[in-house]
Amino acid sequence: MAVSRGDVLKALEGLALPEGGSLVSQDMLRALTIESGVVRFIIEAPDAEQARALEGVRRAAEELVVGLPGVSEAHVLLTAHSEPRAERAAAQGAPARIPGVARIVAIASGKGGVGKSTVSANLAVALAAQGRRVGLLDADIYGPSQPRMMGLSERPSSPDGKVILPLTAHGVTMMSIGLILKERDEAVVWRGAMLTGALQQLLTQVRWGELDVLIVDMPPGTGDIQLTLTQKFAIDGAVIVSTPQDVALLDARKALRAFETMNVPVAGLIENMSTYICPKCGHEEHIFGEGGVRAEAERLALPFLGELPLSLEVRRSGDTGTPIAATESPVAAAYARLARDLVAAGLG
Repeated sequence: MAVSRGDVLKALEGLALPEGGSLVSQDMLRALTIESGVVRFIIEAPDAEQARALEGVRRAAEELVVGLPGVSEAHVLLTAHSEPRAERAAAQGAPARIPGVARIVAIASGKGGVGKSTVSANLAVALAAQGRRVGLLDADIYGPSQPRMMGLSERPSSPDGKVILPLTAHGVTMMSIGLILKERDEAVVWRGAMLTGALQQLLTQVRWGELDVLIVDMPPGTGDIQLTLTQKFAIDGAVIVSTPQDVALLDARKALRAFETMNVPVAGLIENMSTYICPKCGHEEHIFGEGGVRAEAERLALPFLGELPLSLEVRRSGDTGTPIAATESPVAAAYARLARDLVAAGLG
């Protein structure tokens, strides 16, 4: 027998809150979805302090729902309507800062498949190799790839059920929704509210420590994640990654305009997969076109941060969990130059 929305709400109505009422009567449920016996929803508390006090309720709600007939899994997220720090900043007309994090740099693209996640991982490793304290947040909730690229598979711990302790690899502090899914290949089938709630948890409940820079690997496009990040948190710069081809540049322009609309400074553009050099004969081919990103940067009077080649060793390194920037290779040197340029620009 399939479980209905009414069945879930009726069950949760019987779960009392510490201060009286229920999650239903206090209107704290968001984004309730039921798909093939899998129930997902968010508990949204009025503020961060109350959210921390409701962790026991979250666990109880998950256990209660998974025990209903027709329910195979239950996934419950706990978030706050707004952090006190964010509320104060919003009242002053400014996005919030993450305690201990000096700068946040978003690595973005207008479309998928241009190597944005590869650039994010290698840039983070290259900055760490230069002595910077670096964090890497995988904000691509639908397609988290940083655990594989950084060679991490263990789950982060949460000693008190509130603060999440991130993992470390190649000198980089890293967190991804991919590390906390029950199954590594589990699909994330969430609506906008659940996406933004997860992002805020990853930013505010992870113990990032003292960082010179937090690199955020953004999902492609200009959707809910981009809006939440730029509206609620202070982003110091965005780096746009594109291949030289015209189709990719069309979408890259959309990402640029989105950041401009949200008053986020664009630190520059990177041309990825700019050229391919045959390892056998040495012939160089511009598979995706030549110089398109450099020309676009010049047209917009934005910094051109460099070209990165299409390389088999980059793919192999990412698949094996050792980013190419952690090795000795010409491509690693290219990432090292990019890292130095960002440090010189005050973003590293």
